[in-house]
Amino acid sequence: MPPAVSVVIPALNEAESIGQVVSEMPWHLIAECIVVDNGSTDATATIAQAAGARVIQSPRGYGAACKAGSEAALPTSTILVYMDGDGSDIVADLFRLVAPIEANEADFVLGSRIRGTREPGSMLHSQIFAGHLVGALLRVFQGVNYTDMGPFRAIRRTSLEGLHMSELTYGWNLEMQIRAAQCKLRIREIPVNYRRRIGGTSKVSGDLWASVKAAVRIIEVLLRTGLARYPEPDPDCENR
Repeated sequence: MPPAVSVVIPALNEAESIGQVVSEMPWHLIAECIVVDNGSTDATATIAQAAGARVIQSPRGYGAACKAGSEAALPTSTILVYMDGDGSDIVADLFRLVAPIEANEADFVLGSRIRGTREPGSMLHSQIFAGHLVGALLRVFQGVNYTDMGPFRAIRRTSLEGLHMSELTYGWNLEMQIRAAQCKLRIREIPVNYRRRIGGTSKVSGDLWASVKAAVRIIEVLLRTGLARYPEPDPDCENR
């Protein structure tokens, strides 16, 4: 049976790293790698395509790029994997994210950088604190155990479609986690290794203003969706 996994990588000005990330893909395990150029002004798109990725354009925001990549995935792909294009996610961990879904043991698998082995300097103390804080709040309000909001994750395609995602910015990851809990998906979190980005500047933690914008958006998503209890599946959810 041919691979049924599409890897989606939103990328904004990641010319220094995207070629290596794409070239490291386990092509025998995946159907395709989609790089979503999120409005880059450098050679990100050209380098990604040369490395073997299918490149599409979506310059409206991180969440919009993830959504565009999801919708562009091959019709035969039943699992979607998301990861960053800066080289910080370890591609070799991809099969560990996909395996529980392929075995029909989970619908959504999150890679936790906080539980895994991190290269020194790969995460700010504020990011680690935010992961623990959000995790604690979601344990109380959603009854789910998360330790991170990391980008490296896999989800059953039909499950994603049932979540009715709407967040188009950096709150996409958190919204997915909250909606997965509200829709009673089978969730699994596994530790993944994490390293410093290969090159370029982080769009979230690269400077104070970027960090503040991302933090504000995450708080907005948390207040809008995460603090509402759903003892039964949210009626807006579709069957997985």
